[in-house]
Amino acid sequence: MKKIALIGSTGSIGKQTLSVVRKHPDKFKIVSLSAGSNAEEFCAQVKEFMPKVATLSCAIPDSLKAQKGVEFFSGEDAFKSAIIDDADVVVVALVGFKGILAVLDAIEKGKDVALANKESLVVGGSLVMQKAKEKGVKITPIDSEHSAVWQALSFDFNKPFRKIILTCSGGAFRDLTKEQLAKVTAKGALNHPNWNMGAKITVDCATLVNKAFEVIEAKWLYNTSFDKIDVIIHRESIIHSMVEYVDGAVIAQMSYPTMELPIALALSYPERLDIGLKSLNFAELKNLSFESVDKERFPCFDLVLEGAKAGGTYPAVVNGANEVAVRLFLEGKIGYNDIYKAIYGAMQSFDGGHHVEIDHLIEADEFARQYVLDLFGV
Repeated sequence: MKKIALIGSTGSIGKQTLSVVRKHPDKFKIVSLSAGSNAEEFCAQVKEFMPKVATLSCAIPDSLKAQKGVEFFSGEDAFKSAIIDDADVVVVALVGFKGILAVLDAIEKGKDVALANKESLVVGGSLVMQKAKEKGVKITPIDSEHSAVWQALSFDFNKPFRKIILTCSGGAFRDLTKEQLAKVTAKGALNHPNWNMGAKITVDCATLVNKAFEVIEAKWLYNTSFDKIDVIIHRESIIHSMVEYVDGAVIAQMSYPTMELPIALALSYPERLDIGLKSLNFAELKNLSFESVDKERFPCFDLVLEGAKAGGTYPAVVNGANEVAVRLFLEGKIGYNDIYKAIYGAMQSFDGGHHVEIDHLIEADEFARQYVLDLFGV
Protein backbone atom coordinates (compact mmCIF):
# COMPACT_ATOMS: atom_id res chain seq x y z
CA MET A 1 0.00 0.00 0.00
CA LYS A 2 1.40 3.39 -1.02
CA LYS A 3 1.27 6.10 1.65
CA ILE A 4 0.45 9.57 0.33
CA ALA A 5 1.11 13.05 1.67
CA LEU A 6 -1.34 15.31 -0.15
CA ILE A 7 -0.33 18.99 -0.28
CA GLY A 8 -3.24 21.09 -1.56
CA SER A 9 -6.07 18.74 -0.66
CA THR A 10 -9.03 21.09 -1.18
CA GLY A 11 -8.08 22.27 -4.67
CA SER A 12 -9.21 20.64 -7.91
CA ILE A 13 -6.28 18.20 -8.18
CA GLY A 14 -6.37 17.49 -4.45
CA LYS A 15 -10.03 16.52 -4.53
CA GLN A 16 -9.53 14.31 -7.59
CA THR A 17 -6.57 12.64 -5.89
CA LEU A 18 -8.84 11.75 -3.00
CA SER A 19 -11.38 10.41 -5.48
CA VAL A 20 -8.71 8.05 -6.85
CA VAL A 21 -7.84 6.95 -3.30
CA ARG A 22 -11.51 6.23 -2.56
CA LYS A 23 -11.72 4.00 -5.62
CA HIS A 24 -8.64 2.01 -4.58
CA PRO A 25 -8.46 1.91 -0.77
CA ASP A 26 -6.43 -1.31 -1.01
CA LYS A 27 -3.70 0.52 -2.98
CA PHE A 28 -3.41 3.90 -1.27
CA LYS A 29 -3.57 5.47 2.17
CA ILE A 30 -3.60 9.18 2.97
CA VAL A 31 -1.12 9.77 5.80
CA SER A 32 -1.18 13.58 5.73
CA LEU A 33 -3.36 16.35 4.37
CA SER A 34 -2.54 20.00 3.81
CA ALA A 35 -4.88 22.75 2.65
CA GLY A 36 -5.16 26.51 2.42
CA SER A 37 -8.19 28.32 3.81
CA ASN A 38 -11.09 26.08 2.82
CA ALA A 39 -11.64 24.93 6.39
CA GLU A 40 -15.08 23.39 5.83
CA GLU A 41 -13.93 20.97 3.12
CA PHE A 42 -10.70 20.32 4.98
CA CYS A 43 -12.67 19.23 8.08
CA ALA A 44 -14.67 16.75 6.03
CA GLN A 45 -11.49 15.34 4.47
CA VAL A 46 -9.76 14.91 7.82
CA LYS A 47 -12.74 13.10 9.30
CA GLU A 48 -12.99 10.79 6.30
CA PHE A 49 -9.32 9.91 5.80
CA MET A 50 -8.00 10.28 9.37
CA PRO A 51 -4.42 11.26 8.43
CA LYS A 52 -1.60 11.25 10.94
CA VAL A 53 -0.92 14.93 10.22
CA ALA A 54 -3.21 17.67 8.93
CA THR A 55 -2.24 21.29 8.23
CA LEU A 56 -4.17 24.41 7.33
CA SER A 57 -2.82 27.83 6.42
CA CYS A 58 -5.50 29.46 8.58
CA ALA A 59 -6.53 28.56 12.13
CA ILE A 60 -7.61 24.98 12.85
CA PRO A 61 -11.39 24.90 13.48
CA ASP A 62 -12.41 24.09 17.04
CA SER A 63 -14.49 21.18 15.76
CA LEU A 64 -11.28 19.43 14.69
CA LYS A 65 -9.01 20.15 17.62
CA ALA A 66 -10.43 17.29 19.66
CA GLN A 67 -9.99 14.80 16.81
CA LYS A 68 -7.96 11.93 18.23
CA GLY A 69 -5.06 10.41 16.33
CA VAL A 70 -4.43 13.48 14.14
CA GLU A 71 -1.67 16.02 14.74
CA PHE A 72 -2.58 19.51 13.54
CA PHE A 73 -0.43 22.42 12.36
CA SER A 74 -1.49 25.85 11.11
CA GLY A 75 0.17 28.82 9.41
CA GLU A 76 1.35 29.88 5.96
CA ASP A 77 4.21 27.37 5.89
CA ALA A 78 2.41 24.63 7.80
CA PHE A 79 2.29 22.50 4.66
CA LYS A 80 5.92 21.57 5.29
CA SER A 81 4.80 19.70 8.42
CA ALA A 82 2.63 17.47 6.20
CA ILE A 83 5.70 16.09 4.42
CA ILE A 84 6.18 13.36 6.97
CA ASP A 85 8.60 10.45 7.22
CA ASP A 86 5.80 7.93 6.86
CA ALA A 87 4.90 9.11 3.34
CA ASP A 88 6.08 7.16 0.29
CA VAL A 89 5.11 9.90 -2.16
CA VAL A 90 4.20 13.57 -1.86
CA VAL A 91 1.48 14.87 -4.17
CA VAL A 92 2.19 18.58 -4.62
CA ALA A 93 -1.07 20.11 -5.80
CA LEU A 94 -0.52 23.62 -4.48
CA VAL A 95 -1.19 26.44 -6.93
CA GLY A 96 1.46 29.11 -7.45
CA PHE A 97 5.04 29.89 -6.47
CA LYS A 98 4.62 28.38 -3.01
CA GLY A 99 4.60 24.95 -4.63
CA ILE A 100 8.35 25.00 -5.21
CA LEU A 101 8.90 25.24 -1.47
CA ALA A 102 6.89 22.05 -0.95
CA VAL A 103 8.70 20.28 -3.80
CA LEU A 104 12.16 21.21 -2.53
CA ASP A 105 11.23 20.20 1.02
CA ALA A 106 9.93 16.83 -0.18
CA ILE A 107 13.10 16.25 -2.20
CA GLU A 108 15.29 17.20 0.75
CA LYS A 109 13.46 14.61 2.82
CA GLY A 110 14.06 12.00 0.11
CA LYS A 111 10.42 11.67 -0.92
CA ASP A 112 9.23 10.91 -4.44
CA VAL A 113 7.05 13.69 -5.85
CA ALA A 114 3.87 13.41 -7.91
CA LEU A 115 3.88 16.89 -9.39
CA ALA A 116 0.80 18.92 -10.23
CA ASN A 117 2.36 22.30 -9.40
CA LYS A 118 3.53 23.83 -12.69
CA GLU A 119 5.32 26.75 -11.10
CA SER A 120 7.96 24.53 -9.48
CA LEU A 121 9.58 23.72 -12.81
CA VAL A 122 8.67 27.04 -14.44
CA VAL A 123 10.52 29.18 -11.90
CA GLY A 124 13.17 26.74 -10.71
CA GLY A 125 13.43 23.82 -13.10
CA SER A 126 17.22 23.57 -13.01
CA LEU A 127 17.25 23.72 -9.21
CA VAL A 128 14.46 21.17 -8.73
CA MET A 129 15.81 18.66 -11.22
CA GLN A 130 19.36 18.92 -9.88
CA LYS A 131 18.21 18.43 -6.28
CA ALA A 132 16.06 15.46 -7.30
CA LYS A 133 19.04 13.88 -9.08
CA GLU A 134 21.29 14.40 -6.07
CA LYS A 135 18.75 12.81 -3.72
CA GLY A 136 17.73 9.99 -6.05
CA VAL A 137 14.13 11.21 -5.96
CA LYS A 138 11.61 10.48 -8.73
CA ILE A 139 9.40 13.25 -10.07
CA THR A 140 6.33 11.97 -11.91
CA PRO A 141 3.99 14.37 -13.73
CA ILE A 142 0.31 14.75 -12.97
CA ASP A 143 -0.37 17.23 -15.79
CA SER A 144 -2.47 15.48 -18.45
CA GLU A 145 -0.09 16.64 -21.19
CA HIS A 146 3.08 15.57 -19.44
CA SER A 147 1.57 12.30 -18.35
CA ALA A 148 0.71 11.72 -22.00
CA VAL A 149 4.29 12.42 -23.07
CA TRP A 150 5.60 10.16 -20.29
CA GLN A 151 3.36 7.35 -21.53
CA ALA A 152 4.30 7.94 -25.18
CA LEU A 153 7.97 7.64 -24.14
CA SER A 154 7.20 4.24 -22.60
CA PHE A 155 7.72 5.83 -19.16
CA ASP A 156 11.38 6.50 -19.97
CA PHE A 157 12.37 10.13 -19.36
CA ASN A 158 15.68 9.53 -21.13
CA LYS A 159 14.31 7.92 -24.28
CA PRO A 160 15.47 9.74 -27.44
CA PHE A 161 12.84 11.49 -29.56
CA ARG A 162 12.61 13.97 -32.40
CA LYS A 163 9.84 16.14 -31.04
CA ILE A 164 7.33 16.56 -28.21
CA ILE A 165 3.93 17.82 -29.37
CA LEU A 166 1.82 19.30 -26.58
CA THR A 167 -1.88 19.64 -27.32
CA CYS A 168 -3.95 22.61 -26.20
CA SER A 169 -7.72 23.03 -26.11
CA GLY A 170 -7.37 26.76 -26.76
CA GLY A 171 -9.21 27.80 -23.60
CA ALA A 172 -12.39 29.77 -23.16
CA PHE A 173 -11.52 32.50 -25.67
CA ARG A 174 -10.17 30.44 -28.54
CA ASP A 175 -12.72 31.77 -31.05
CA LEU A 176 -12.68 35.46 -30.10
CA THR A 177 -11.09 38.26 -32.10
CA LYS A 178 -8.49 40.64 -30.66
CA GLU A 179 -11.22 43.28 -30.38
CA GLN A 180 -13.50 40.93 -28.49
CA LEU A 181 -10.68 39.83 -26.18
CA ALA A 182 -10.29 43.40 -24.95
CA LYS A 183 -13.78 43.21 -23.44
CA VAL A 184 -13.88 39.76 -21.87
CA THR A 185 -14.61 39.17 -18.19
CA ALA A 186 -13.34 36.78 -15.55
CA LYS A 187 -16.66 34.94 -15.67
CA GLY A 188 -16.10 34.25 -19.35
CA ALA A 189 -12.52 33.12 -18.77
CA LEU A 190 -13.70 30.53 -16.24
CA ASN A 191 -16.03 28.90 -18.76
CA HIS A 192 -13.52 26.33 -20.04
CA PRO A 193 -14.94 24.25 -22.92
CA ASN A 194 -13.47 20.89 -21.84
CA TRP A 195 -11.99 20.84 -18.34
CA ASN A 196 -13.17 21.62 -14.82
CA MET A 197 -10.21 23.18 -13.01
CA GLY A 198 -9.37 25.82 -10.43
CA ALA A 199 -9.91 29.50 -11.24
CA LYS A 200 -6.26 30.50 -11.63
CA ILE A 201 -5.28 27.72 -14.02
CA THR A 202 -8.48 28.23 -16.03
CA VAL A 203 -7.57 31.87 -16.64
CA ASP A 204 -4.05 30.75 -17.55
CA CYS A 205 -5.62 28.44 -20.13
CA ALA A 206 -7.55 31.37 -21.58
CA THR A 207 -4.38 33.46 -21.99
CA LEU A 208 -2.29 30.41 -23.03
CA VAL A 209 0.11 31.19 -20.20
CA ASN A 210 -0.64 27.69 -18.98
CA LYS A 211 0.50 26.16 -22.26
CA ALA A 212 3.71 28.20 -22.24
CA PHE A 213 4.28 26.94 -18.69
CA GLU A 214 3.86 23.37 -19.95
CA VAL A 215 6.48 23.97 -22.64
CA ILE A 216 8.88 25.04 -19.89
CA GLU A 217 7.96 21.99 -17.79
CA ALA A 218 8.62 19.73 -20.78
CA LYS A 219 12.09 21.20 -21.21
CA TRP A 220 13.02 20.19 -17.65
CA LEU A 221 11.13 16.91 -17.34
CA TYR A 222 12.47 15.50 -20.58
CA ASN A 223 15.85 17.24 -20.57
CA THR A 224 15.34 18.82 -23.97
CA SER A 225 15.48 22.17 -25.75
CA PHE A 226 12.66 24.54 -26.62
CA ASP A 227 13.09 23.91 -30.35
CA LYS A 228 12.11 20.27 -29.84
CA ILE A 229 8.74 21.16 -28.27
CA ASP A 230 5.71 22.11 -30.38
CA VAL A 231 2.21 23.17 -29.37
CA ILE A 232 -0.91 22.44 -31.42
CA ILE A 233 -4.51 23.46 -30.76
CA HIS A 234 -6.67 20.35 -30.43
CA ARG A 235 -10.16 21.46 -29.45
CA GLU A 236 -11.57 18.08 -28.50
CA SER A 237 -9.01 17.26 -25.75
CA ILE A 238 -8.98 13.61 -26.77
CA ILE A 239 -5.30 13.46 -27.69
CA HIS A 240 -3.48 14.70 -24.61
CA SER A 241 -0.06 15.00 -26.24
CA MET A 242 2.24 13.20 -28.65
CA VAL A 243 5.85 12.21 -29.22
CA GLU A 244 7.46 12.04 -32.65
CA TYR A 245 10.40 9.67 -33.10
CA VAL A 246 13.34 9.89 -35.46
CA ASP A 247 11.72 7.54 -37.98
CA GLY A 248 8.68 9.82 -38.27
CA ALA A 249 6.38 7.66 -36.14
CA VAL A 250 4.12 9.64 -33.80
CA ILE A 251 2.78 8.06 -30.60
CA ALA A 252 -0.27 9.71 -29.03
CA GLN A 253 -2.01 9.11 -25.71
CA MET A 254 -5.78 9.36 -26.00
CA SER A 255 -8.74 9.28 -23.63
CA TYR A 256 -11.78 11.27 -22.68
CA PRO A 257 -10.64 14.24 -20.56
CA THR A 258 -10.19 13.50 -16.86
CA MET A 259 -7.42 14.35 -14.45
CA GLU A 260 -7.97 11.15 -12.51
CA LEU A 261 -6.11 9.16 -15.17
CA PRO A 262 -2.77 11.02 -14.83
CA ILE A 263 -3.19 11.22 -11.05
CA ALA A 264 -3.75 7.47 -10.71
CA LEU A 265 -0.88 6.67 -13.06
CA ALA A 266 1.56 8.94 -11.22
CA LEU A 267 0.68 7.12 -8.00
CA SER A 268 0.38 3.54 -9.26
CA TYR A 269 3.05 3.27 -11.99
CA PRO A 270 3.93 0.75 -13.38
CA GLU A 271 0.45 -0.61 -12.65
CA ARG A 272 -2.59 0.86 -14.39
CA LEU A 273 -5.79 1.12 -12.36
CA ASP A 274 -9.45 1.19 -13.32
CA ILE A 275 -10.74 4.65 -12.41
CA GLY A 276 -14.14 4.24 -14.05
CA LEU A 277 -13.21 6.11 -17.24
CA LYS A 278 -15.32 4.96 -20.16
CA SER A 279 -13.67 3.59 -23.28
CA LEU A 280 -13.25 5.85 -26.29
CA ASN A 281 -15.98 5.32 -28.87
CA PHE A 282 -14.04 5.94 -32.05
CA ALA A 283 -17.16 5.73 -34.22
CA GLU A 284 -18.49 8.80 -32.37
CA LEU A 285 -15.27 10.77 -32.81
CA LYS A 286 -16.28 12.23 -36.16
CA ASN A 287 -13.53 14.84 -36.25
CA LEU A 288 -10.31 15.41 -34.38
CA SER A 289 -9.14 18.90 -35.31
CA PHE A 290 -5.71 20.52 -35.18
CA GLU A 291 -4.62 24.12 -35.75
CA SER A 292 -1.69 26.39 -35.01
CA VAL A 293 -1.54 28.72 -32.01
CA ASP A 294 -2.57 32.26 -33.01
CA LYS A 295 0.19 34.17 -31.25
CA GLU A 296 -1.22 37.57 -32.23
CA ARG A 297 -4.44 36.93 -30.35
CA PHE A 298 -2.61 35.25 -27.47
CA PRO A 299 0.63 37.24 -27.04
CA CYS A 300 1.24 35.97 -23.50
CA PHE A 301 2.33 32.62 -24.95
CA ASP A 302 5.49 33.96 -26.59
CA LEU A 303 6.06 36.48 -23.81
CA VAL A 304 6.26 33.79 -21.15
CA LEU A 305 8.62 31.72 -23.29
CA GLU A 306 10.78 34.81 -23.84
CA GLY A 307 11.15 35.06 -20.07
CA ALA A 308 12.01 31.37 -19.83
CA LYS A 309 14.67 31.67 -22.51
CA ALA A 310 16.19 34.66 -20.70
CA GLY A 311 16.92 32.17 -17.94
CA GLY A 312 18.09 32.80 -14.40
CA THR A 313 15.38 34.29 -12.22
CA TYR A 314 13.39 35.83 -15.09
CA PRO A 315 10.90 32.94 -15.10
CA ALA A 316 10.16 33.71 -11.45
CA VAL A 317 9.42 37.31 -12.45
CA VAL A 318 7.09 36.14 -15.22
CA ASN A 319 5.28 33.78 -12.88
CA GLY A 320 4.97 36.25 -10.00
CA ALA A 321 3.62 38.98 -12.26
CA ASN A 322 1.14 36.58 -13.83
CA GLU A 323 -0.09 35.27 -10.47
CA VAL A 324 -0.88 38.75 -9.17
CA ALA A 325 -2.37 39.93 -12.48
CA VAL A 326 -4.66 36.89 -12.70
CA ARG A 327 -5.83 37.47 -9.13
CA LEU A 328 -6.60 41.12 -9.89
CA PHE A 329 -8.42 40.10 -13.08
CA LEU A 330 -10.52 37.57 -11.16
CA GLU A 331 -11.33 40.30 -8.63
CA GLY A 332 -12.46 42.64 -11.44
CA LYS A 333 -9.72 45.19 -10.72
CA ILE A 334 -7.95 44.97 -14.10
CA GLY A 335 -8.85 43.90 -17.63
CA TYR A 336 -7.88 40.79 -19.54
CA ASN A 337 -5.27 42.56 -21.67
CA ASP A 338 -3.70 43.99 -18.51
CA ILE A 339 -2.34 40.50 -17.74
CA TYR A 340 0.04 40.85 -20.70
CA LYS A 341 0.85 44.40 -19.66
CA ALA A 342 1.76 43.20 -16.16
CA ILE A 343 4.06 40.41 -17.31
CA TYR A 344 5.75 42.53 -19.97
CA GLY A 345 6.29 45.46 -17.61
CA ALA A 346 7.73 43.30 -14.85
CA MET A 347 10.15 41.66 -17.27
CA GLN A 348 11.31 44.98 -18.67
CA SER A 349 11.75 46.53 -15.23
CA PHE A 350 13.63 43.63 -13.70
CA ASP A 351 17.38 43.89 -13.41
CA GLY A 352 17.97 40.41 -12.13
CA GLY A 353 20.67 37.86 -11.82
CA HIS A 354 21.15 34.39 -13.15
CA HIS A 355 21.75 32.47 -9.93
CA VAL A 356 18.87 30.03 -9.55
CA GLU A 357 18.83 29.45 -5.82
CA ILE A 358 15.70 29.57 -3.71
CA ASP A 359 16.55 32.90 -2.07
CA HIS A 360 17.07 34.53 -5.48
CA LEU A 361 13.82 33.05 -6.78
CA ILE A 362 11.94 34.43 -3.78
CA GLU A 363 13.45 37.89 -4.33
CA ALA A 364 12.46 37.86 -8.02
CA ASP A 365 8.96 36.67 -7.16
CA GLU A 366 8.52 39.42 -4.58
CA PHE A 367 9.81 42.05 -7.02
CA ALA A 368 7.28 41.02 -9.66
CA ARG A 369 4.36 40.95 -7.26
CA GLN A 370 5.09 44.42 -5.93
CA TYR A 371 5.66 45.75 -9.45
CA VAL A 372 2.19 44.65 -10.56
CA LEU A 373 0.51 46.05 -7.45
CA ASP A 374 2.24 49.38 -8.00
CA LEU A 375 1.49 49.34 -11.73
CA PHE A 376 -2.25 49.16 -11.14
CA GLY A 377 -2.31 51.13 -7.90
CA VAL A 378 -3.84 48.41 -5.75
